[in-house]
Amino acid sequence: MDDLVAGRLPWPAVMAELARARPVFHSEADLQHAFARTLWELDREVRCRLEVRQTTSDGAEHLDLLCATAEGRTAVEFKYVKSAWSGAVGAGPSGEQYALKAHGAPDLARRDFVFDVARLERFCDRADQNGLALMVTNNSALWREPKPLAKLPRDHAFRLHEGGELTGELLWGGGDYPPNTRVLRGTYPLRWQPYSVRPGAAGEFRYLALFVEPGGTAPAEPDASEADSRPA
Repeated sequence: MDDLVAGRLPWPAVMAELARARPVFHSEADLQHAFARTLWELDREVRCRLEVRQTTSDGAEHLDLLCATAEGRTAVEFKYVKSAWSGAVGAGPSGEQYALKAHGAPDLARRDFVFDVARLERFCDRADQNGLALMVTNNSALWREPKPLAKLPRDHAFRLHEGGELTGELLWGGGDYPPNTRVLRGTYPLRWQPYSVRPGAAGEFRYLALFVEPGGTAPAEPDASEADSRPA
């Protein structure tokens, strides 16, 4: 399945259409809805379900988005990390105003994204389902390589800068806070891609997409009780 979404949509085509239609988002929920709508616009056979309950050995959790066709399924987790930016997208009466407030600390954004990757490795337990961890941001601190420091920061193993890699056991603060430790079975090179450029400070948006390979052997029948969130 590699970089196919729902077993049939090429990833570059998905992001090109999403960026064309929505170069900026108001919120993470806005990103989720726009992504689901983009899939449906590209292929009306794609079924999109939001907040799907997943049962794992660690208990019940909820997945941001499940996309499915007869060819396969993709489990998606989203992160939208903002720096302060304001401006309009589109001209005239149809223009849309945005006023983004700065997100919290970048170290927590990195941690939460790695948590998403680890969650997807648990969720992708069937042969026809891959995973996608997607972060869209205009905070350049997330893609820039950090300057060397005398003391390693607590999120050193969770860094997401361009050219880095996530794999194996990741210790928060060198291991002084075990609840944040994550062990990844896959190896994930970090390659940031351009998303959109808007006028003004913090107007450059990039995205990081990490695909999680299927880890199971046999598909199960789709749950007919899942609520349909296909955009109208």
